[in-house]
Amino acid sequence: MAKAVRFCKTGGPEVLTVEQVAVGEPGPGEVLIRHGAVGCNFADTYFRSGYYPAPLPNGMGVEGAGTVLAVGDGVSGLTAGDRVAYNGSPLGAYSTERVMPAAPLLKLPESISFETAAASTMRGLSATYWLKKTDPRLKAGDTILLHAAAGGVGLLAVQIAKLMGLRVIGTVSSEEKAAKAREMGCDEIIFYRREDVAARVKELTGGEGVQTVFDSVGKDTFEGSLKSLRRRGVLVGCGTASGPFPPIDAFQMVVQGSVYFTRPAFVDYYADPAERAELAGFWFDNLAAGRIKVEIGQRYDLDDCVQAHRDLEAGKTIGSSVFVL
Repeated sequence: MAKAVRFCKTGGPEVLTVEQVAVGEPGPGEVLIRHGAVGCNFADTYFRSGYYPAPLPNGMGVEGAGTVLAVGDGVSGLTAGDRVAYNGSPLGAYSTERVMPAAPLLKLPESISFETAAASTMRGLSATYWLKKTDPRLKAGDTILLHAAAGGVGLLAVQIAKLMGLRVIGTVSSEEKAAKAREMGCDEIIFYRREDVAARVKELTGGEGVQTVFDSVGKDTFEGSLKSLRRRGVLVGCGTASGPFPPIDAFQMVVQGSVYFTRPAFVDYYADPAERAELAGFWFDNLAAGRIKVEIGQRYDLDDCVQAHRDLEAGKTIGSSVFVL
């Protein structure tokens, strides 16, 4: 038996329940894993609320790190005792043990702890493909605008951007978050609740605007993000913390300067094995070498899952959140 967080209907954090569940043995292409730590991501709230559809009842969470206990038939490259991390479906990471497909698993270097991996695999791999793939013209010396720069993904994205030689303008909501973003390398800070983001961006870029905007907020920031772009810049819609992006007005894209909008999905950038290996290699190599620091701002027990989701949705978190098992 294992402890697991499940939900039988969509809704607020209160629909999450902690249960004892049977685990079973791994089937073909599957592994049995014992988690050391599990990631708690804003995307999890989308499944819980119903914004991302999922069959019910179901488990919760898509990111974890731990030890392989057993492997099923047809699994190659993994054996019992291997340290692994993952991000990907199916749901069910909020658990002490689980049987899951072997495909998403990545071997974890000994120098990376389970907590660090659970706090950063989804976020780190996401920030990596955002910065390395979504705007092919982005190059060293360019300036980017990064919303939620002190969030779990934001702090990692800042560091990756600096490794790539980019100038980073980050938006935050408080002095505390500004300090953390600056600590990780953010060059300029905009307090989005009291400043006009687009106006400040133009001021900081000599009126030109930025090459790329990485917007994980969505509805509330879309207009400002669009106006922050330079001619032929790219707006990357990374998330929708404030609600979905509005319908795209093609003429508005022309007026803004022939700009581009993309709404990327993790699965489309990690589906190809060669690209997956390239991106994962970049992330884990830099993490293992200490060139990237993972900030774990919150640690929870599985029993505190409801509070964890409340904290996420209230914007109370700084850096990454994990469940420690």
